[in-house]
Amino acid sequence: MSATKSDFELDRYDINAIANYYRNQPLRVWWRCIVIFVPLIWLFLRLRLSAKSSAAELKKLAIESRKLLTRLGPAFIKIGQALSTRPDIVPPVFMDELAELQDQLPPFSNDIAFQFIREALGADPSEVYAEISADPIAAASLGQVYKGKLKTGELVAIKVQRPDIAAGIALDMYILRGIATWLKKTFKFVRTNLAAILDEFASRIFEEMDYTFEGQNAEKFAKYYGELEGIYVPKIYWQYTAKRVLTMEWIEGIKLTNVQGVKEAGFDSRHIIEVGVQCSLRQLLDYGYFHADPHPGNLLVMGDGSLAYLDFGMMSQVSAEQRFGLIEAIVHLVNRDFKALSKDYVRLGFLSEDIDFGAIVPALSEVFNPPEGQSLTEMNFKDMTDQLSQIMYDYPFQVPAYYALIIRSLVTLEGIAFSVDPNFKVLAVAYPYVANRLLNDSAPELRMALKDLLFRDGEFRWNRLENLLSNAQTNPDYNLNGTLDKGIDFLLSDRSEFMHDRIIDEIVKGIEVEASKRLPANLQTSLIGDIVVDAKVKAESAKNETPSSLGYIVRLWSILQRDKAIAPTDILPLATRILSKRQTFTLGRDVVSKLAQRSLVRAVRGVLLRDEKNYQDDKQQDLMNELNSDRNLKIEERELVGSGNNGSGLRRSVNGRSW
Repeated sequence: MSATKSDFELDRYDINAIANYYRNQPLRVWWRCIVIFVPLIWLFLRLRLSAKSSAAELKKLAIESRKLLTRLGPAFIKIGQALSTRPDIVPPVFMDELAELQDQLPPFSNDIAFQFIREALGADPSEVYAEISADPIAAASLGQVYKGKLKTGELVAIKVQRPDIAAGIALDMYILRGIATWLKKTFKFVRTNLAAILDEFASRIFEEMDYTFEGQNAEKFAKYYGELEGIYVPKIYWQYTAKRVLTMEWIEGIKLTNVQGVKEAGFDSRHIIEVGVQCSLRQLLDYGYFHADPHPGNLLVMGDGSLAYLDFGMMSQVSAEQRFGLIEAIVHLVNRDFKALSKDYVRLGFLSEDIDFGAIVPALSEVFNPPEGQSLTEMNFKDMTDQLSQIMYDYPFQVPAYYALIIRSLVTLEGIAFSVDPNFKVLAVAYPYVANRLLNDSAPELRMALKDLLFRDGEFRWNRLENLLSNAQTNPDYNLNGTLDKGIDFLLSDRSEFMHDRIIDEIVKGIEVEASKRLPANLQTSLIGDIVVDAKVKAESAKNETPSSLGYIVRLWSILQRDKAIAPTDILPLATRILSKRQTFTLGRDVVSKLAQRSLVRAVRGVLLRDEKNYQDDKQQDLMNELNSDRNLKIEERELVGSGNNGSGLRRSVNGRSW
C-alpha cells in the first residue's frame, strides 16, 4: 500500500492495513484529533451550561451541533442520525436539526458525480438515462441521489458516492479505536470490548460504500421480507449499477415520522409502525438478516399504505444460535425467570460460564423489576437497556459486537415509534410474536425452550401456557389450526418423549381430582379407594388457589376460541389425525396403566395398613387381657388370704403362677 491518500481506497475494512498506514502519519492523526475533540468538548460544555437558555439560544446551539457533525464527516453523521430519532434523549429543537442529517447534507459537485457515472457505466449520464435531474434531490452521508428515468420508461433513483470518503472514515475509526483500546486498558469498569464494537460498525460503513454490495443486500432483503404484508422493497437495476453508482426503483412516499402527512393520506401511523416492528422481529429472529440503519430517511409510507425500505448499505447478520438465545432471553425476561436469564447471557456471550450466579440473579431481578402495577412489556426498550448498563459496572459483562448493532437498530426503531406515539412499547408488540414462535416453531432449540418454560420441578406450569396462548393470539401471524397441529404433533412425536411421563402424570392427577369432585363417596372407595380420597383432600386444600389440570384445559380451550369458535369441521380432521397416530394409543394405554398402577398400589397399601392395624389391635387386646388376668388373680389371692384356708400354700401357688 502506498503512502498517498488517493491510493488508500480499501475495498473492505482492514484494521491492520489502516493501522500500518496511519501509524506513519502522526501529525495527520494528531491534527484530526484536534479537529474532532476541541469543538466537541467546547460544544458539550456549552450544552451543559444551556439548561436555562432561551429558545432562540437553544436553536442556535442545535444548528451548530448539526453543522459540526456534518463537518466531522460520515462516522459522526451516523451518530447524529441515530440521535435524531431519540425524543427521550435529545430535546425537540435538536431533534429537528439532527433530522436534516438524514437527507439534507451539503451536496458535492455535479461534475464529480457525473464523472463517477461515466467511469462506472462507460458512458455519459445523458446517454445512459433518458432523463436525469440537473441537481441532486437529496444528499446523505456517503452519497447523493438524483432522480432519473430509464429509456424503458421506469422512474429511478440514481445514487452516486461521495469522493475520497474511505480515507477519512478509516482515519476516524483509527482514532476512535485507539481511544477505545486505551479506555479498556486504563479503566477497570470498562469491561465491554469497545474496539470490537467499533470494528463491527466500521465494517458495515465500508460495506455501505460498495453499491454493488448494497444492491445484493436489497435483493436478499426482498427475498426474505418482500412478501410480508405491508412491506415493500424497491427493485435494483443491475445494468446501471457499479461500485460507486447504484440505480434502483424510484419510490414516492411520506416519511414515517410525518404523522400529519400520513394521517392526511388516510393511514394510521401506529399501525404502520407495528408493521415495521413485526418486520424487524422477523429480521432478527427468523432469518437473522437485519437492517442496521432504520432511520426515518430510510422508511417511507407509500401511496397504498405499504412501508418501503430504501437504504440497504448497513446490514448485519445474527447466527441461528444467537437468534434462539434472544428468543429464550425475551421469554425468561417477560416471565421474570432471572436464573434462566442469567444463563441466557452466558449463551449469548455477555457473561463467562464461571460467573457467580448467586450474585448475578438478584442483580438482574432488581434491574428488570418494573414499577408496581406495571408489567415488563410496558417498559420502554431503551429504559431496559439503560438499566442493564447499571449492573455492567458491577459485574463482568461484555457486550458482543453483533448485539451493539441490534440495540442500535431496535433503539432507533423505538425512537421513530415514540415520534409517532409516545406511549408505544416495543416489547408489548414483540412478545406476542415470540409467544407465537414458541408455540409454532418446530426447531429443537425452541422446543427445549418451551419445555423449560412450561415445566419446573416436575410440575406443569399451566399459567405460563395460558399466558403464551393469550399473547400469541394478538400476533398477526397467529394461526389457531397451525398452533393446534404443531402442538399435537410435538406432544405425540418422538421429539417430546422426554415429556410423556410428565404429561401422563398431569392427566392422571387431573382425572383423580375431577373424580374426587364427581363420584359418590361409596363409589370412590369401592372403585379406586384412597386414590380419590387423597386427591379430594388436595382438591379441597387448593379450591381457592388454582384450578386442576383439567380445569386449566377448559380455560385454555376458551382462550383458543376467544376470537373465533372452533368449528366441528376443524376438529374432525385434527381428531382423526390424532387418533390415527401410534403415539396416541401409547399415551392412552400409559394413562390407563398409570391409573391402574396407582390404584393397585394404594389398594395394596390399604390392605397392608388394615392388616397392620388389626395386628396392632390384637396385640393391644392380648396385653389388656393379660393385665386383666393379673388383676383378677390378685383379687382372688387377697380373698383367699383373708379367709385363712391354706392361705400360705395358695399364695405360693398363685405367686408362682403354677395353677
